[in-house]
Amino acid sequence: MGNWIVNHWFPAVVIAAWLGLNVFLFVYYFLLFDRDKKFYYTRVLLGSALAWARASAKCLNFNSMLILLPVCRNLLSFLRGTCSCCRRTMRKQLDHNLTFHKLVAYTIALFTAVHIIAHLCNFEWYNDSQQAADGSLSSILSNLHQDEESNKWLNPIHSNSTTPAYVTFTTIPGLTGVIITVALILMVTSSMEFIRRSYFEVFWYTHHLFIIYFAGLVIHGIAGLVRGQTAESLNKHNPEHCAQDPTHWGRKNKHSHCEEPEFGSIPAESWQWVLAPIVLYVFERVLRFWRSQQRVVVTKVVVHPSKVLELQMHKKGFSMEVGQYIFINCPSVSCLEWHPFTLTSAPEEDFFSVHIRAAGDWTENLIDTFQQQKPKTPRIAVDGPFGTASEDVFQYEVAMLVGAGIGVTPFASVLKSIWYKFQHADQCLKTKKIYFYWLCRDTGAFAWFNDLLASLEREMEESGKAGFLNCRLFLTGWDNSIAGQAAFNFDKDTDVVTGLKQKTFFGRPMWSNEFSAVATAHPRSVVGVFLCGPQALAKSLQKCCHQYSSLDPRKVKFYFNKENF
Repeated sequence: MGNWIVNHWFPAVVIAAWLGLNVFLFVYYFLLFDRDKKFYYTRVLLGSALAWARASAKCLNFNSMLILLPVCRNLLSFLRGTCSCCRRTMRKQLDHNLTFHKLVAYTIALFTAVHIIAHLCNFEWYNDSQQAADGSLSSILSNLHQDEESNKWLNPIHSNSTTPAYVTFTTIPGLTGVIITVALILMVTSSMEFIRRSYFEVFWYTHHLFIIYFAGLVIHGIAGLVRGQTAESLNKHNPEHCAQDPTHWGRKNKHSHCEEPEFGSIPAESWQWVLAPIVLYVFERVLRFWRSQQRVVVTKVVVHPSKVLELQMHKKGFSMEVGQYIFINCPSVSCLEWHPFTLTSAPEEDFFSVHIRAAGDWTENLIDTFQQQKPKTPRIAVDGPFGTASEDVFQYEVAMLVGAGIGVTPFASVLKSIWYKFQHADQCLKTKKIYFYWLCRDTGAFAWFNDLLASLEREMEESGKAGFLNCRLFLTGWDNSIAGQAAFNFDKDTDVVTGLKQKTFFGRPMWSNEFSAVATAHPRSVVGVFLCGPQALAKSLQKCCHQYSSLDPRKVKFYFNKENF
């Protein structure tokens, strides 16, 4: 139950609070614009569409304020560091930053649709009121102060020949609204999983339209087309009373005296909502740029099987923790594109390294560039490191590390760090047992960290802690010759596939059996489950974490953690 609270209940509370604020803002401002005396005459022209437009605009501002915060990587790393002494539950929420970013983005898209539909109705009703010549209240209001330069009018359409389309493309609110909408559509559609995975460059470049989005948002409301009655006019003209007889406005009679109402624009407020996060994000980008200009020396280049490139680098002042990641830019491939890669080196080493698998145009071009430009290496720029869930590995008594293919990289850093800790007899190591699962489609992938795993096996045996690390390697793709060879050599001391003492399993793990065994072996431990792999595997592991965590707070608990960057 405790694990369910951490993985489900607490994130749900955060999301519920965010949704609650959205609902509050929408309802509050909907009722304000639907009932406030100041907008009495505006509602005569527009009806409830006024409230729909303004309430959705407030929610747009609120979510636009939030959208940049989850992608401020330096801010998240700072918070993760300052929360190192906080409860595990609090720190885990930082791992949901991209999920929250997507939720906020979809909410912006929803309220944008509501805002657009409401204003399309508003433009039509403004136009209908202007065209009317029947002496109705809406007709009278539309013609008030139209010929004056006092800017006290209510209807922004001043001529019978003016169309809603003309207002849309010739006014600041209309034109910026179109630009904002186009930018938002491009950003949202290019963020779809298929496009982001298959055409990352499209996602990368279109996402930078956020600059146009925020620029348009800030100036969107400065023209003040939607108006309300001024406070001074309300003192002289009570719309609830005076609206009954608009023909006598400005004329004195013995019963009442109502001056002509005067109207003013609603002040632009979007900039007040987004100014602070924009400044914070600008500082973030300046910091990234400054760090990217620092010199990086590539000390070693290794091309592993399955077209995986290992880069060992050195950068003055670079400091890392296990499981962290960096962003890499190679101007020889693309001056603008930055891609994230998990660090595979340990904090104890005097260099930092990444393993890059060919998984798209950029990575393939990068590998080809390094292979073609020997002995001269291309220039590399690095931003980071940034924190992830894997930083908390050593906070658990027992850890289950699950890597799928190249997803093993964060755990290579963890395993290397363990090797160094045993070398130096680190007495502060809280972790007592590590279960390491590596799932690969082909045998060549195991060669990436074969030497590391072999060194760890020897170190564990020599230090008398052979049971500390339990390596379980799974080959998910094989042919009959490999399986036959493995079966024929099964009685040998070393595995025919990896050369390790730990035998390779053929197929996929039965996770229910694995969790059951860990729960039985550690009945009173807190177990951290860490994954770097596909979403389908994440769902299976998360389900097992919930299923095998005891309701008794004194017994075994599984906490699920997934890499997100």
